[in-house]
Amino acid sequence: MNQLVFRMLGPLLVQADGVPVRIKGRRQSTVLAMLLLSADRIVSVDTLVDAVWPEDPPATARNQIAICVATLRKTFKEAGESELLLTSSPGYVLARGEHRIDVVEFLQLAERGREAARHGRAEEACVLLEEALSKWRGTALDKLSGDRIEAEAARLEQLRLDLIEERAGLMLGLGRHRVLTGELGELVARHPLREQSREHLMLALYRSGQRAEALEVFRLGRRLLNDELGIEPGPALQQLHDLILHDSPELSRPPAAAPSASVTVQTVPAQLPADVMRFTGRQQELAALDRLLKEPYQPHAPVLATIAGVGGVGKTALAVHWASQAADRFPDGQLFADLRGYDEENPPVSPAAVLDRFLRALGTPAPQIPEEPDERAALFRSLLSTRRMLILLDNVRCFAQLRPLLPGGGRSVVLATGREALDDVTGDYTALRIRLRVLPPAEATTLLTKIAGADRFGSDPVGLEQLSALCDCLPLALRIAGARLASKPGLTVRGLVERLRDQRRRLDELSPEEGGVRAGFRLTYRDLAPEAARMYRRLGLLRTPDFAAWAAAATVDTSLWRAEELLDQLVDAQLLEAVEPVPGRPARYRFQDLLQLFARERAEADETEEECDAALERAFGAWLWLAEEAHRRLDGRDFPVGRPAQPAPAFLPGATDELLAAPLDWFDSERAAVADVVAHAAESGRARYAWALTESAVPHFETRNYLEDWQRCADAALSSARRVGDRVGEATMLRLLGSLAIYQRRYEQAEGWNMAALRLLRGSEDVHGAALAQRNLAMCARLQGDWDRALEFCRAALEGFSAVRDTRNQAHLLGYLAQIELDRGQVEEALPLAVEAVALSRRSGSVRAETQSLYRLAEVRLYAGELDDAAQSFHEVLQLSRKEGDRVGEAHALRGLGETQWSQGLLPAAESTLRQALEITEELSDRFLYARVETDLGCVEALDGRHAAAAERFERAHAALGEVGAQPWRERVLRLLAALRGGPGGAGAAAGPGTERCFTPQALRLLLAERSD
Repeated sequence: MNQLVFRMLGPLLVQADGVPVRIKGRRQSTVLAMLLLSADRIVSVDTLVDAVWPEDPPATARNQIAICVATLRKTFKEAGESELLLTSSPGYVLARGEHRIDVVEFLQLAERGREAARHGRAEEACVLLEEALSKWRGTALDKLSGDRIEAEAARLEQLRLDLIEERAGLMLGLGRHRVLTGELGELVARHPLREQSREHLMLALYRSGQRAEALEVFRLGRRLLNDELGIEPGPALQQLHDLILHDSPELSRPPAAAPSASVTVQTVPAQLPADVMRFTGRQQELAALDRLLKEPYQPHAPVLATIAGVGGVGKTALAVHWASQAADRFPDGQLFADLRGYDEENPPVSPAAVLDRFLRALGTPAPQIPEEPDERAALFRSLLSTRRMLILLDNVRCFAQLRPLLPGGGRSVVLATGREALDDVTGDYTALRIRLRVLPPAEATTLLTKIAGADRFGSDPVGLEQLSALCDCLPLALRIAGARLASKPGLTVRGLVERLRDQRRRLDELSPEEGGVRAGFRLTYRDLAPEAARMYRRLGLLRTPDFAAWAAAATVDTSLWRAEELLDQLVDAQLLEAVEPVPGRPARYRFQDLLQLFARERAEADETEEECDAALERAFGAWLWLAEEAHRRLDGRDFPVGRPAQPAPAFLPGATDELLAAPLDWFDSERAAVADVVAHAAESGRARYAWALTESAVPHFETRNYLEDWQRCADAALSSARRVGDRVGEATMLRLLGSLAIYQRRYEQAEGWNMAALRLLRGSEDVHGAALAQRNLAMCARLQGDWDRALEFCRAALEGFSAVRDTRNQAHLLGYLAQIELDRGQVEEALPLAVEAVALSRRSGSVRAETQSLYRLAEVRLYAGELDDAAQSFHEVLQLSRKEGDRVGEAHALRGLGETQWSQGLLPAAESTLRQALEITEELSDRFLYARVETDLGCVEALDGRHAAAAERFERAHAALGEVGAQPWRERVLRLLAALRGGPGGAGAAAGPGTERCFTPQALRLLLAERSD
């Protein structure tokens, strides 16, 4: 096996034993870069699709990613490596093995350098950081584009700049200021807004005897900040400027001499707990805390940092680890207290009790400690006013518990941890707020490896990834899982993964002896207000990936504004997360998996079965009502027809206009939730919610071409309806599966589904459902060339729609009748039907119905030879489709417009229009529409004299039409091929340069219009 070297700190470069390996094309390079950036971790296909196509990925995107990976595998196999890229659901893994990746080496060297710096080994740190920076060859991932790639490149560049500044700080501490002036001058010129770089440059110049130049660097920086941002330089930069102006001895003070052995060193408190073994990650948070040490001296305000997060996320571990590394920066000692703000058995510790301990540790005799809490706090502030101490306060419940323990000012630093953000800390203090989240996946897997031992995962990187995900990347859960593996050699990684996959056992596995993860969650849950606790546990009953405030309101049957207040409480308690907002859409919330499992446990323990069922019924009812209302607003008509609508929840009507201002956008935001609610309702025997919600979402499935969602929802709802004997639901889902099959050009299957639906509905009162099935059967018959049968079903459906006064579908059927007459060559009969369909659809108020009817009218006008009117109608269809975000309608409109344009002899315009249509058909994976567009492009090329190219187009169209069983259109394309090849049967050879046939738009139109019947 050859060792491969991957370089991303510059243009992407791959080498095998020093020989470049060629990676072909932007897509392959992007896919490889994404896999390298997550080496040994699963990268989902969806992530790769988003990286390659940040906007509007084609429908074939997943297949194209598979092709890219297959090509990369072939490339690496030729380079001597066949096991580099592994398939692992839901994507792929790049198994790094012994191969080298410059980004990984850069990050490892940077971490080693920072670790050396924290332990006071400045010389070693400088060497390591210099080696890390030497890995860079230019801009990271140069020449690759896309939001994900650019974000990674920006992140790496930020790390590089931070590292340069850290190295400069170390070199200044070692007295190597002269060699830094040139390097820092260039850095400041390229990044003039980075104040740390400017500060280092000023100090290097000053120590090099260039005081005036140092002051000029400040002056230029201040002017730039004023001009561009309207702000003054930060406190640290201003303080350095003042010190330079006054030639302060602090700027060139030599290191203090170590005390001799004969000197008595005064004892100082050193109360920090032992550092956490195998501490992993949190580099950004550690760097932010490091910056506290550089805060300018404030005589009247303490330096304060708070770390908030859910139980088990590692707040105390982070605080103790940083404090241990920074302890030598506090010569007057370190104080520690656990305030027990979230203890299960003991009440919170009072500030007075903590002050008593702290005062004793600072040397205050017991008789001199005041009784009054306020006096104790005042004495504590007095003692700290001239000292530099680190005060670590763990498990703070609220700011009232923290306030008396703050110094009045000086050089001390206070670090406080708690489960809720201490929002009472305002600008009165120099505060750093850290809201600690779970570990990033890479750091989570590293922590597992450190605890359990690398040998446990060496041959199973996928198992490592899965175990990390099942632990929610929560440090406490990771430590428990890692310790379980370390202590039980017979327990395999796969075995533990399988145990944790069982949702009923996962919390048990991660909560040994009633401790662990469950205990931490229980303490936070215990302290919730009763109404917030009720919402939390009932939200745990849902199975959606996220949800909006109205869904939360439904679970507890409260107003929308009150639900938002309760959700804010749950977010503050770290029991929920606010999803990153999408502009123009309501806020959404989500659980971490373990927190949702705990919420579901509490619901089962603290609620009756009837209360849980009622909460789910209200939530499902809210989803269904909103979906039906969104459907109504999209179609501009009553919905549903023939059955009662879902009653409106009491809290929703006042918010409906805001929620459904753009119905398709609402469906987009609820896409995953709708599919999960359908599945949940189907599994729990609530068949009506499952099939009614599926039917309500069909306009969204159609418009956005979400055919997999359509199939999955209809299948689940059909099974549920059959299990509970719901004949109306069963018939509705059979019909919708038939509609989907028509959409997918599977006409025989579609006919079977719709005939089954019609048999169920015969003799029932569901006239509307029967008419919809008959409409679908008319489509199947027409697309298979059976026009008489198509007319029969059309007329039967029209009668049904008329009986229930469904104007929109009447308009649709009139347009379809016009299409059938057009197929039969009866243009004179088709035109009045199409005109009537447009008028009726406009009266219905449905934009989608109007769009479809206008398309039929445009086709009739095209075949009637009214080309200018046809072009105008196709333009209207195009505008309406684009306004509604209907990509399917847009593709049909472009195809029809392109055909009209070549019929007018406008060949360049037609080719441009049809290529736009072709691009959309590839996204939609619509083989029938693809064949129609290829046929039209072939006509353009035939008219332009490019006969060989036209023949290839016609052959591709003929093959695609065979795939979907569109026999009438196959025959038309065969006639075009025959004419192109010079013989009526199409057996002649393609015309050569001397025998080229001349085609006219009229001749091609006649060939397309001929009927084989």
